[in-house]
Amino acid sequence: MRGFVVAVDRGRYTCLVESAGEKDRRRKKDRPEGAAMSGRVVVAMKARELGRKGIVVGDQVALVGDVSGASDTLARVVRVEPRTSMLRRSADDTDNTDGIERPVVANADQLVIVTALADPPPRPRMIDRMLVAAFDADIEPMLCLTKSDLAPPDELVSLYAPLGVPYVVLQKGGTLEEVRERLNGRTSVLVGHSGVGKSTLVNALVPDANRAVSHVNAVTGRGRHTSTSAVALELPGGGWIIDTPGVRSFGLAHVSVETVLAGFPDLVEGTVDCPKGCNHLGEECALDAWVASGHADPARLVSLRRLLASREGAPDDD
Repeated sequence: MRGFVVAVDRGRYTCLVESAGEKDRRRKKDRPEGAAMSGRVVVAMKARELGRKGIVVGDQVALVGDVSGASDTLARVVRVEPRTSMLRRSADDTDNTDGIERPVVANADQLVIVTALADPPPRPRMIDRMLVAAFDADIEPMLCLTKSDLAPPDELVSLYAPLGVPYVVLQKGGTLEEVRERLNGRTSVLVGHSGVGKSTLVNALVPDANRAVSHVNAVTGRGRHTSTSAVALELPGGGWIIDTPGVRSFGLAHVSVETVLAGFPDLVEGTVDCPKGCNHLGEECALDAWVASGHADPARLVSLRRLLASREGAPDDD
C-alpha cells in the first residue's frame, strides 16, 4: 500500500493512506500535532532492509504489514518512491563542522519564504539563502511578507522585483485569499525564522492545525522556536502545506559555488567579464563595475559576497 509521510517523530513515520475523501478511522488523539487531514492515518517504522536511507515529510512510501490504522499498531516502510524534489540545508556553510546535508522536505513544488516586515525586522540575507536552496532543489519560490500593518513592504519588494519572484503581502486581520490561491492544488513548504508569523498563518489556513504560536523577544528581536518538527497539513481547498520549525540559520555547504551564484540571477550576467577562476571576492571581479553601472542593487552583491565569504569561514549575520 502506498502512503504519504505527513510527520516524523523519533523513528515513527505517520502516513496518510487511501483516498483523500475517506473518513479518518484513526482516533483524533492519535494524530500528530497539527495533522488536520482526511484519509486513514497509519503509523509505521522503517524496515531494516532500507538501512540508513532517510525518510522525510513529503515522501511517498510503500507500506506493508498492519495498515489498518488501529491504535497501537505499526506498519513497515519498505520502499521510498523516487522524489521529484528535495529541499536541503546544512548546519554550516563550510566543511569545518560536519558539512552534511540535512533533508528538510521531499516532493514539494513551492517554497514559501515567510518573513516579517517588522517585529522581527526582515533578514534579506536569510531570504537570499533560501532562494539559493530553492534553485538548488528546483522548487519555485514565493515570498510571503507578514505584518504589513507594522511596516510597508515597498523596500523589500523592490529589492526582489528584478528576480521576478512572486510575493504576497499580509497583515493582521487582513484577507488570505491571494495566498490561498497561490497554495491551491500545490505542495508548498513554509520556511522562515522564528517569530515571523508562520504558525499564525498556518492556523489561519488550516483551522484544525493548532500549531503553537511564539512571541518575539523584546531584547534580542528574535522569536522562540515553537514548531519542533515538520508536519504536512491538507488545505481545505486542495493541496498541502508543510510547516517546518523556525530556523535561525540556513547552511549551504552542500551547494556548489556555481549554484550559489545561479541563485542570484540578477548578478550572473555581470560575471561574463570576470577573469577565469574568479571567486567574486577580490578587486579583479567584474561585478563591482556591473553593479556600479546600475544593473543590480548593491545590497544584492553584498549579500552574495557575504555568502561566498562564509563558505571560507567568515561570519554571515544580517
